[in-house]
Amino acid sequence: MLAQVHSGALVGIDAYPVEVEIDVYNGLPAVTVVGLPDSAVKESAARVKSAIVNSGFPFPARRITVNLAPAGLRKEGSGFDLPIALGVLIGLSFLTNEKINSYMIVGELSLDGGVKEVRGALSIAISARDMGFKGLILPESNCAEAAVVEGIESLGVSNLVTAVAFLMGRLSIEPARPNMDEITKTIGDYPVDFRDIKGQEYAKRAVEVAAAGGHNVLMVGPPGSGKTMLSQRIPTILPDPVFEEALQTTRIYSAAGLLGKDKSIITRRPFRSPHHTVSDAGLIGGGAIPRPGEVSLAHNGVLFLDEMPEFRKNVLEVLRQPLEDGEVTISRAHIAVTFPAHFMLVAALNPCPCGYRGDPKHACLCSRPTIERYWAKISGPLLDRIDIHVEVPSVDWRDLTGKEDGESSEEIRVRINKARSIQLDRLKKHRIFSNAQMKASLIKKYCALDQDSLNFLEKVVERLGLSARAYHRVLKIARTIADLDGSANIESNHVAEAIQYRSLDRRYD
Repeated sequence: MLAQVHSGALVGIDAYPVEVEIDVYNGLPAVTVVGLPDSAVKESAARVKSAIVNSGFPFPARRITVNLAPAGLRKEGSGFDLPIALGVLIGLSFLTNEKINSYMIVGELSLDGGVKEVRGALSIAISARDMGFKGLILPESNCAEAAVVEGIESLGVSNLVTAVAFLMGRLSIEPARPNMDEITKTIGDYPVDFRDIKGQEYAKRAVEVAAAGGHNVLMVGPPGSGKTMLSQRIPTILPDPVFEEALQTTRIYSAAGLLGKDKSIITRRPFRSPHHTVSDAGLIGGGAIPRPGEVSLAHNGVLFLDEMPEFRKNVLEVLRQPLEDGEVTISRAHIAVTFPAHFMLVAALNPCPCGYRGDPKHACLCSRPTIERYWAKISGPLLDRIDIHVEVPSVDWRDLTGKEDGESSEEIRVRINKARSIQLDRLKKHRIFSNAQMKASLIKKYCALDQDSLNFLEKVVERLGLSARAYHRVLKIARTIADLDGSANIESNHVAEAIQYRSLDRRYD
């Protein structure tokens, strides 16, 4: 008997529908899976047989052929176990096609018939809704994330028996609902705070501007000056993510299998800090079937590269595309996948290998050729793509021992939220969220200068020899500073402050 069950699979972070066709017919007992399955899908035959038998159903001593359509796309993962098992039971006349055709079904089976979590449930739920299905039957542990999608029922099952009972009409399952209290209580809840940082007012101001506009920032300073401490606290002052941003981030983590059980949506902006030994595939993403890398896992959040020159040069150079385009494309022989990668790059490095060049309290032991080789590890085009350059000096003893705390993250975030709300109102029709994401046409439209500011900027560009990209970045930073001041127009003082954040354009000499 021929059976058909609707399921779904991932390509990148997007899901596409898969028709699971099962034919149970007379012949030597065997299970054959076709349709470009990977090893995990091929092994589903053994899991499905054990799950069916251990759930109290008979397994036919007949030949079974499973086809996963479309056959031209490679299928991976164990999410086809549950639809294959249900298809076999349809072939044995335990189920009918009537009710099952209204649902998309995914789930991995354990040998005792239990249903385990799968990757990408959120994207599959979106695909099921867009395809017009009534609901999605999936593991209970994935229900929370799928419930975020409106317009479709998310029905969680714990085992094969429960799924069969529901499809036979003997059991009702209440659709999952998102727990909004659980979602909202984690917003703004961080274990670190900006009030822990003593002194460094100039650096904190630069970081505030960077966070307000989503700008990339490079911090240069001696060891122990607080570069890492500042970077780790940037997520605490970033504006609260809008729902669309949170949904995008959650889809990436769900596709990567990093969302966690019973978690519905990521409400904190991610902070990723890969080790300097990371490969280019680990940073950008890759694999035979491409998976998201660190730049995509940092989408809508922060990617922190500590001791930037310690990263291999070829690894740093692959950052150019995501920094410029906000996405990364990974091409393989049979497929090309594009992952979103709008992140705020935060990099930290020492001024020289020993770390004390320019420090009045320590002597630098590095020769000029050594320093030049150190800085040569970071190419000019990559530095050009970093909006804000800020020098972080050693902390003064009086600041370090002072009893007064600085501003808290919550106080700073209030100002940043106001600035970002101005940007959202201005840019929402262009479907971007911050000044840093503006392209040339939008910079021309929203970053117009008065004549005095234009003349001042012209002299600076000529004197420093700024590239066209650096010129545009100065304008975007000035726009962000104006937004922090609540000013509709960019004034000369905003431009002057923006230029101060391009210190490396004046050559680190």
